[in-house]
Amino acid sequence: MDGTFKDNDLSKVVAADKANVWHHLSQHKPYETSDPRIIVEGKGMRVWDQNGKEFIDAVSGGVWTVNVGYGREEICDAVRDQLMKLCYFAQTAGSIPAALFAEKLIEKMPGMSRVYYTNSGSDANEKVFKIVRQISHQKYGGKKNKILYRDRDYHGSTIAAMSATGQHERIADYGPFVPGFVKVPHCLEYRKHELGMEDLSGAEFGRAAADQIEKVILEEGPETVGLLCLEPITAGGGVIEAPEGYWERVREICDKYEVLLHIDEVVCGVGRTGTWFGYQHFGIEPDFVTMAKGVASGYAAIACMVTTEKVFDKFKEDPTDKMSFFRDISTFGGCTAGPAAALANMQIIEDENLLENTTKMGERMRANFLKLQEKHAVIGDVRGRGLFQGVELVQDRETKEPVDEKLAQAVVADCGAQGVIIGVTNRSLPGRNNTLCFSPALIATEADIDAICDAVDNALTKVFG
Repeated sequence: MDGTFKDNDLSKVVAADKANVWHHLSQHKPYETSDPRIIVEGKGMRVWDQNGKEFIDAVSGGVWTVNVGYGREEICDAVRDQLMKLCYFAQTAGSIPAALFAEKLIEKMPGMSRVYYTNSGSDANEKVFKIVRQISHQKYGGKKNKILYRDRDYHGSTIAAMSATGQHERIADYGPFVPGFVKVPHCLEYRKHELGMEDLSGAEFGRAAADQIEKVILEEGPETVGLLCLEPITAGGGVIEAPEGYWERVREICDKYEVLLHIDEVVCGVGRTGTWFGYQHFGIEPDFVTMAKGVASGYAAIACMVTTEKVFDKFKEDPTDKMSFFRDISTFGGCTAGPAAALANMQIIEDENLLENTTKMGERMRANFLKLQEKHAVIGDVRGRGLFQGVELVQDRETKEPVDEKLAQAVVADCGAQGVIIGVTNRSLPGRNNTLCFSPALIATEADIDAICDAVDNALTKVFG
């Protein structure tokens, strides 16, 4: 993998792409006069485009997915061997890789016991919503059906998942949405003034931010609220980690009002923050955990909804009731390539001590960004955990007024010109698409981290002076 291709003329590929492919998150008008980027090869932390240009990928496939890096033969071999043996059978029956990965996954998740395979992260979250609604009908006469979600969090691209998404631009023009979804305030301490809590900080702010959830529950009526759905660290909404005291208070509130707690680990899961799952930093036990992206590092499609035996048992209490079980299926939750790849992926993380590396390299990245904050007044806040970091850009540190999003995008473009792919909040929050996002593979070295940060330094200097 050095950017030298067997077929050096990819003009036909580019033409086919422009004529037939509808890219995600893209305005296609510019492609009438310019070419889209086509990623041709990848190895380790690097990818190459159709022009042979090499990039350090600091966003793991564009959307924080390729956790163990590109070109892992052991995962490819595991997938190929499994496909030859059995490519698919619906999860109405079991399969060897599905059983073995479920066992290995549950070993990493004390308190959890059941794995439900699904098509995607959005789909995994929908399974939770459906379970909560079914429990509501079976146990509470249909009344305890409301699902709470948090401002700035994201839970997927289906209509139901978007109903639980606190990013206004992401969901604009796609309503009307599913009824029964209710928003609670965000917990970003950097913008606590937006919540009227500018006098609070640290654990005091964390508990107060969580108390806002209790306030919503009381306003809606505890007898109507069945679920609270949260990201452990908000991803596309600006890489937001809750302050100390927040999560303990959240668990207390859920227990007090018999509200099930759902942690969406689609981004944070399987090593991204330096633990197997992001919630494990905070010492809480959820009722549901969903995951996708890093589960197989993008080598095969797989997503999981994981829950407790207490929840699982609710669906087998009366075997004579033909409607009492979970009446759901996800077609591609039956693909055996996913759990086969996930097993190999998890083995790599263990064998190469990538959780430890993620913690160490995350500390280095954060330290680098804090040094850049001393140099560049435009950096208002540095946040995140492990190899999941965010840098918020502001016009003025006192007022915290965000930079124009075009300037944030200019930083991304300049990093790309330097050969480093970084991210930025994109079509998420009106006036708040100003946070640079970083999620390099868990295999990142000191040299990789420094190269990423150097590119950001150069770009900030060029764009802001």
